[in-house]
Amino acid sequence: MSSRVLVGAVVGMFLVVLSCAAQETSPRSSGSDQTTVAQAQLLKDAEAFARKLFAWGPDVKVQLGPLKQSNAASFYDVPVEVTLGGHKETGDLYVSKDGKTMLRGDIYNMTEDPFAANRSKIHVDGSPSRGPADAKVTLVEFADFECPHCQELYEALRAVETQFPQVRVVYKNFPLTEIHPWAETAAIGARCAYEQSPDAFWKVHDAIFDNQDVLSAENVWDKLTGFATQAGLNADTFKACMSSQEAQKAVDAEHAQGVALGVDSTPTLYINGRPMVGGDTQTLEQYVTYELASHPK
Repeated sequence: MSSRVLVGAVVGMFLVVLSCAAQETSPRSSGSDQTTVAQAQLLKDAEAFARKLFAWGPDVKVQLGPLKQSNAASFYDVPVEVTLGGHKETGDLYVSKDGKTMLRGDIYNMTEDPFAANRSKIHVDGSPSRGPADAKVTLVEFADFECPHCQELYEALRAVETQFPQVRVVYKNFPLTEIHPWAETAAIGARCAYEQSPDAFWKVHDAIFDNQDVLSAENVWDKLTGFATQAGLNADTFKACMSSQEAQKAVDAEHAQGVALGVDSTPTLYINGRPMVGGDTQTLEQYVTYELASHPK
């Protein structure tokens, strides 16, 4: 089982989920705001306390900051980057401006819709979907065709879609190229199927997940061409698309949209903007049921 970790799976601060995790490779921004002497001392004190709290010894590299205003007026949002043995994880802590309190978790502004910002970043036009176009509940899935937990969610979604036919399901490619060698090729192939026929996309989508255990970096191209042909697509057109920059750009755009939302593991879903990491069927049904009750026709 893979896990996404808030701050350091190997340094003792855990948030366990069923997902395929992408390792972060880009450094956090250092920020451009000037840090006052008092703020610099607060960061120093916060690091010392965090090291004691989470048992981060001298072999653990810890970088805190820059300070950001959180949703709570009296607290700073403090980005944290932890590195041990070449493995880097990031997260956030909250530190009171008087330097007396540290919080771990999330702070919400109760005067705002907590998921409105997510919805504003999700664009469903031009992506494969099934279900009513005017659905009151839209489920957007960011997935990787090579991710075993995405395959498990694929099986679970069959039952969920049967149970909730009034829900619209949108698929977004989020290949984890760092750990899955053929995921991006599969994403491009699925995109090319969509470009030829939106209906055929789902046939290719299903074929990839149904055959995930026999696909490899060596055979994925030929397998995808076979899936496309079985779905009724023109093989020559499909192959030409697979080699095109347009298909690659479309996959990259979906991946970038996920990054903008904060997606870093698969599967990650958004149910009317509400994030869900992993494919737990009970939780998914709970979220869908709640949204349907909150948006009656």
